[in-house]
Amino acid sequence: MKTHLICIFLCAALMVFCPGFSTASVAPTGTSIPIVEDSPGHVFIHNIPAVARQFIGIPVEWGGNPAVTGTADNGYLFFSIYSLAAQKAGFSYPRYLPMKYLLKNTHPVPRKQIRNGDLMVLKDDLAAMVYRVESNGRIHLIYASGKRQRVISFNSDNLVFQVYWMENLKGFYRINADLIDP
Repeated sequence: MKTHLICIFLCAALMVFCPGFSTASVAPTGTSIPIVEDSPGHVFIHNIPAVARQFIGIPVEWGGNPAVTGTADNGYLFFSIYSLAAQKAGFSYPRYLPMKYLLKNTHPVPRKQIRNGDLMVLKDDLAAMVYRVESNGRIHLIYASGKRQRVISFNSDNLVFQVYWMENLKGFYRINADLIDP
């Protein structure tokens, strides 16, 4: 117990006197939320699958806000997932951004580095959120489907993923750290 307290004190002192030491410091615009085991950033990423699953199957309506109308479009769907996951981690995701503005507040990430909460964006800016990444590389996505008129989930083993999503892929993107407030 004493050793544990000494380690906590030393780490806290290093974070205060050596700002570059802390991997949990606030990242500048255009960078990722630092993910350190048991950090708020880790909790945020870890909460995304459970939060996202709540929205599967709800009706799609342009401008639909799940908290108000019980419907969603992609912008409000992603806002709802980010804000609830952030709240559970002790953060806030303070504002709704329509998709075109949300995408302006992201940065590209290589497919091998994607994690919960990243966006898979197509050339026409249609996006799906990666809400779960399995250890074998399979990814689970969620988005508001205008064609099906409901929020759907699919994974990277799905034929549509290969013939439509991958064929029209612009890239994978992560929200900038400055969108999440401690």
